[in-house]
Order: sequence, then C-alpha cells, then structure tokens
Amino acid sequence: MSGTTVSIVGLGSMGLGMARSLLKGGLRVFASDLNQARVDEIVAEGGESAPVPEAAAASDILVCVVLNAEQTRAVLFGPDGWAQHMTKGAVIVSCATVPPAFAREMAAEAERLGLHYLDAPISGGAVKAAEGRLSIMASGPDAALDRAQPALDAMAEVVHRVGPDAGAGSAMKSVNQLLAGVHIAAMGEALAFAVSQGLDLEKVLGVISTSAGTSWMFENRAPHVIENDYTPRSMVNIWPKDLGIVQQIAQDAGLSVPITETALAQFRKAAEAGDGEVDDAAVTRVYTRAAGLKLPGES
Repeated sequence: MSGTTVSIVGLGSMGLGMARSLLKGGLRVFASDLNQARVDEIVAEGGESAPVPEAAAASDILVCVVLNAEQTRAVLFGPDGWAQHMTKGAVIVSCATVPPAFAREMAAEAERLGLHYLDAPISGGAVKAAEGRLSIMASGPDAALDRAQPALDAMAEVVHRVGPDAGAGSAMKSVNQLLAGVHIAAMGEALAFAVSQGLDLEKVLGVISTSAGTSWMFENRAPHVIENDYTPRSMVNIWPKDLGIVQQIAQDAGLSVPITETALAQFRKAAEAGDGEVDDAAVTRVYTRAAGLKLPGES
C-alpha cells in the first residue's frame, strides 16, 4: 500500500530485522527502542525517529515487538503509551508471546480507543525476520488484518489466520513454543548422552540430521554447542517465560503437560546457573555439568 506509515517498537534480535523488512517493503518506518544505537541503525538505513506522540499520530500501523505482557501493556497503554496518540482506525500489531486472556484484554482496550488490534505472535528467528520471511500467527477481525496487511506482507513469508478474535494467535504461539522448548531441551539431553558415550558430536549431528530422530531445533541448535558459540540468537531466559505461559494455560484448562514441565525445569536450572542471557542451546550444560562431562571448548 503506497504511503503506509508504520511505527515499530522494540528493536531486539527480531524487531531489528522486522524493521529492515518493513523498509525493504517500501513503507515509511518510525523506529523506537530504549537502545538508541538500534534506532540509529534503522535511521541510517532510511527509517525515521520521532517522539512518541508524533510517530504514533502519523502511523497507520504500530508493530509492537517487546518481550512480554508487562512491556506490551506499558508500551501500548501506559502513561506514555502509544495508543492514546494513534488516530482512530489505526491498527496495533502485537507480536509478544503472551497469555490468550491478556491478548483479549489488550484488544478490548484498543477497541475502547477506536483502534484495531491484531494478536500476531511471530516465529522464525532473527535471520528470517531480516529476510521478511517470518511465520505470523494472526487472530483478530478482518478489518484489523486488512489494515495491517502492508506490514504483514513486508515481514512475513506466511500469515496464518487462526481466528476472528484476539487470543487465538497467542494460543497457537504457545503450541509452537511448547514444541520448540521441548525440542531444544531434548537436543541438549541427546548431545549430553552422546558425550557420555564418547561419540564425536560432529558425527552425531551428521547422522541424526538424516535420521528419524531429527528436528529443526536439533539441526539449528546443535551446531552452537559443537562450535562452543553461545552468542544469544534466542536466549535461555525466553523459555522460563514462554513455557511458563504454556504451563499456566494448561493448568487453567485442567490439562497435564509433564514433558513441558520437565523442559521448563531444565531451562530454569540453566538460568539459575548464570546462562540466562546466552543462547538457549546452553541448556545442554545443565545435563553435562550434573554428570561431570565436558562439551566442546570446555577444559
């Protein structure tokens, strides 16, 4: 859509790439983050920066890519929130992983202000974010989806329309996070098991990647362990939050999720051991430390 203006709040590993994809899509982009250096990067690439009231008033679409529910509420509806400055009929695209009930609450607040709200969690990682190839799980009224389409087209390879009301997108993201978190924890356990048997982890990666036991997370995260590279593409700290949301949703539904709870416990142990802000492949260390085993690069 020619002339569409988008503000994006939150320029972390995902948001920075999404901002670049929005620029590549030919949209006018205002960037906002507590880290001014990130904002400056986007401005240098053709984006803009302005005070919240000015950027919000100019925006047809606000993409909110903050960490959690607390930050989402503060950014949108806090004392200096964006929503109060947006023009009626504009749309909020909320991408954080949050409980479905929270997404419904935010949608009601937006409606009260005459704004559209799209519950739109994202998946795909930082590389796909920068390539405009995310998977977006969007739920909300058709009017919100239609209004957000220019931004969605720029950011996503596929937009899954999962329901007409906010909350369905967040529920779907929690299904994804349940599987992703469990698979990463299982990857760590499998590599630790391989070490205990004296196997070469490079060979383990090659064999398992072409065998029935593989997973996308195994193939993506195992190299981080083998290369002793825990630069945070996705931090350990994400998983106590996201799997905690899964656990709470399941409890509210009366559903037992023992495998999720086991993975959650391992990520909590990793965070408690000081690995919270490194790559989530570091959950492997929980297993090896307990057994006195050494991973590549460890002495």
